[in-house]
Amino acid sequence: MDIDIIFKVGAIGILVAVFNQILSRTGRDEQAMFITLAGVIVVMALIINMMNDLFIEVKTIFNLY
Repeated sequence: MDIDIIFKVGAIGILVAVFNQILSRTGRDEQAMFITLAGVIVVMALIINMMNDLFIEVKTIFNLY
């Protein structure tokens, strides 16, 4: 497993948390929610990409077509 993905997810989480706090304190709760939702979508896209790579690797190991 590549450790870079853990750092990417952590960095995205920290950025989303900072932007969420800034927007919430300025009274822009709706934009804060959208930032949080965008962060979740980006992380899910990273995870889905990794899962796709895993399934391809399993198919090649077991010669499944």
